[in-house]
Amino acid sequence: MAERFSVWSVAGIPEVAPGDDLVALLGDAVADDIADGDILVISSKIVSKAEGRLVPAADREQAITDETVRVVATRAYPGGVTRIVENHLGIVQAAAGVDASNVPDGQVLLLPLDPDASARAIAEGIGARLGVSVGVIVSDTLGRAWRVGQTDAAIGAARVRVLDDLRGRTDADGRELSVTMPAVADEIAAAADLVKEKAAGRPVAVVRGLGHLVSAPDADDEPGARSLVRVGEQDMFRLGSDEAYDEGYRDGYDAGTAEASADDDDRD
Repeated sequence: MAERFSVWSVAGIPEVAPGDDLVALLGDAVADDIADGDILVISSKIVSKAEGRLVPAADREQAITDETVRVVATRAYPGGVTRIVENHLGIVQAAAGVDASNVPDGQVLLLPLDPDASARAIAEGIGARLGVSVGVIVSDTLGRAWRVGQTDAAIGAARVRVLDDLRGRTDADGRELSVTMPAVADEIAAAADLVKEKAAGRPVAVVRGLGHLVSAPDADDEPGARSLVRVGEQDMFRLGSDEAYDEGYRDGYDAGTAEASADDDDRD
């Protein structure tokens, strides 16, 4: 456990374009102030740009549809419809993570294909380039089901413990903890977002003082951020309230129709 940690944004990162060597750009920017045990928190947007995830999209809504695996909820608002969906990464968020801000007209930016793999490549590349052992978190902005506003969360991670599993330990009064698992990768991503200036070309932050959460290069890598995603039977909120009501109504109607049809057959 750390009693304190520090976090600061990184200056000197140029506009990222498809094909850019992100390790080289980041390495040059942090070379004078990086140490073993530091954690780099990188906005997913620059990872996606470097990986060429810009796609033509005359219609952003179609791009969202293409990235959608499952619709969770939709809500109309003046000017359009908000869609909360599960995307190909299993992440539930607005617009499937499709981003049309700070990209050329007629294009949209998709999330990295494999954010955990992207984080791993950056961690290994920075380690080889600068001779330091660092953790990497790739972050993106997510809403919260029961809270207003958004916060950054980890969608990719490498060499960072994403959950601090306290189950089996005891609290200050000696009671056993049975469910306590702080999502430390999400907490780190949110803390880093407080100092990153997305509009000022500072999409990267360094977090220092949490080295106990960073694994050594020769250690078995920690599970990535994908392990934080609840899918299938683990997902207790697979639908929005209106959508769940409508689905229940349709199921009840279909069941009632089938029962009435069976009764008619019995009377024939």
